[in-house]
Amino acid sequence: MPADANAYGDIFGGWLMSLMDSAAGLTASRRVKGRAVTVAMDGMQFHAPVSVGDEVSVYTEIQRVGRTSMTIAVDAWRRHRNEDDAVKVTEAIFTFVAIDENKHPRPIEQE
Repeated sequence: MPADANAYGDIFGGWLMSLMDSAAGLTASRRVKGRAVTVAMDGMQFHAPVSVGDEVSVYTEIQRVGRTSMTIAVDAWRRHRNEDDAVKVTEAIFTFVAIDENKHPRPIEQE
């Protein structure tokens, strides 16, 4: 939406990062069957801008699961509304920690 963009119509990187964090958080919560929190984000690279009106798709893949934490790779793609081809616009690695009801790290069940 226009409120999420700069004066040139490009979406703010922070808005896109928030979308990516939300997607990774859903993936993490599903894997740990409970609450997981973001503790780090590494290697975010912007490859192309996203414009107001573009369709944005976010994809996640769990890369590693440790005792209480996991890393999730996240890619974001954009497609102009009148085109068929999508373009990768950014990528990053998010680290999440599973937490218990007292907000302390808890073990992740290994599959």
